[in-house]
Parts: sequence; C-alpha cells; structure tokens
Amino acid sequence: MARSVSWGVLSTARIGVERVIPAMQRGEISRIDAIASRDATHAQAVADQLGIPKAYGSYEELLADPGIEAVYNPLPNHLHVPWTVKAMEAGKHVLCEKPIALNAEQAEQLIEARGRTGRHVVEAFMVRHNPQWRRARAIAMDGSIGEVRAIQCLFTYYLVDPSNVRNQAEIGGGGLFDIGCYAITTARFIFGAAPERVVGLIDRDPEFRTDRLTSGLAEFPRHRHLAFIVSTQLLPHQRVQICGTKGRIEIEVPFNAPHDRPCRIFIDREGDRFGSGVAAEEMPTCDQYTLQGDAFSRIVLGEEEPEYPIEDAVMNMRIIDAFFRSARNGSWESIQAA
Repeated sequence: MARSVSWGVLSTARIGVERVIPAMQRGEISRIDAIASRDATHAQAVADQLGIPKAYGSYEELLADPGIEAVYNPLPNHLHVPWTVKAMEAGKHVLCEKPIALNAEQAEQLIEARGRTGRHVVEAFMVRHNPQWRRARAIAMDGSIGEVRAIQCLFTYYLVDPSNVRNQAEIGGGGLFDIGCYAITTARFIFGAAPERVVGLIDRDPEFRTDRLTSGLAEFPRHRHLAFIVSTQLLPHQRVQICGTKGRIEIEVPFNAPHDRPCRIFIDREGDRFGSGVAAEEMPTCDQYTLQGDAFSRIVLGEEEPEYPIEDAVMNMRIIDAFFRSARNGSWESIQAA
C-alpha cells in the first residue's frame, strides 16, 4: 500500500475549506494534517470542522512543521508568489492556486526558487485532471471531428460584494485573473500550444476598478482561434465549444464540474442546426480536486514528474499580461518571450 503525503494548508480561504480540502481528504495518497490562519482560534475551529489534526495561528508555524511535505496555497492572488517561495525555502512542495502570480515577471521567481530549493511547484488548474477534459482532448486529437480550428468559451458569475477579494483590484481581483485564466489554460490544453498574439477588450467596474467584463481573441499557430467572454457581473453560466472541420464538442459544465454526479460532453458530427445528431458521453462521477491532490502527491513521492511544470504557469501569465496590454493599447499584442 502506497504511503500518503502529509499536507498543510495556508489559510482558511473559502475555496479550500468548502471544496479543495474535503476533496483531498478523500484522496488515496493525500492526507491533510495541518491548517494555518492569522487567527489561531479560527484555524482551530476550521480544523475541528474538517477533522484536521493540527491548527496553527500563523503561516510561519505551519511551514516550520517538519512533518509537512506539501503545501496547498489558496491565499489571495498577491500572496501566491511570496508565500509559495517561503514554503519552498522551508522544504515544502507547493500546489498554488491560480493565477500563479500577478504578472509573468513575478511568476518567474518560482523558477528560480525551484532551482535553488529543489522543491516542486505547480499551478492548481484542477480541470486538467478531469476526465471530461481528457476525453475532449483525445477526441480533438484523434481526427474524428476533423481539424480543430476554434474554441469558444463563456464563463460568468455575479458578484458585487466589495469585501470579496475578487473585487479588490490592488490584490489581483477581476475576471481575467479569476476565470479568464481558465479559458486560456484549457485552450492551450486542447491545442497543445500557446497563442502567438492576442487582443482584448475590458470594461472595468467604476468603484472596484476590476475588470468586470472581458472579451478576448487569441491566435494560435496554424491559424487556430480562441474566443472568450468572462464576467464577474453577469448571470452565472459556463460553456465551452470546441469546433473542428467535421464536428464539434460541447462541454456542459467545463470548470465548476459537479463532484456528486456524472459530467457530460456532447459530440456533434452531423452539423444539424437543431442538434438532432448530437451524442452525449457521460463521464464517471469524480472530484477533480481529489484527482489534482493525488496527482501532486505522486510528484512529491517521486513517482511522477509534473505534467505541467512551473514554466507552464509562467507562460499563462505572459498571455494574461498580453491581454491587459492589449486592452490598454487597443491593439493586437504578441506574447513576450522570457
């Protein structure tokens, strides 16, 4: 029986407490042994709620725990790089929430930290572990829907609480950082490449100064295109269309995939305007956060190398940087090299 990896969690962020930690606790080789907060009482309350053995009143205390092998970092975006570096310097491998940084220059610090500490760091895009995305990519690559030329993505939710970190511009709030990164990452996942140039439009909330509505086009090698709209102030919805010369794949719930029921993708090889030729494929019930946690645990155990090393996250930040530049300059922007 394989041994499990001892994990610690930096912060009691909602995403961790409600989704990621409970999912990882169901993993085969991932064990959540500690959680830290700036408030020791709150850390203990969350630890009691989730059955976590140890609670710490500071992030420094958790990082000093010699038994912790891996750290999950769901801190606000501006704290991703600083605390990931601190964790690596403390000898921990780190699974860090997306976006990995506030810009590519900041993200590149993690390449240096990996070289200096020998610790692995991976950006937490759980969707890449979900069978529905793996299946969609396999179909896109096997030629059965022809040459895949275009991806269309819509991802929206409605959030106007000024206290929410997603609405605080100075710490990395806004739609492109929070959900636009999914459109970029999954297009790269399907196309197997990075875009060569992008153009973006941004509407900012006059009070929050965050991008509340962002539209983007990205041109990939061989004239393949991604088109997306993301918003933090529209009716909640998400869909992805992957379009080939002979067919189309639609992912029903592409990003916040359910963990308590099967996922579905739809394959259309008929091109009927009314969808009469669409066939549904149902994926087995799974939790993409559980799969993500165990995948990283296998890296910690030395059983696997990262499928998406930190260089992949740096590239994602270069693309996001280019979209922000495009919105400012009103022009197409090339992806800047290292």
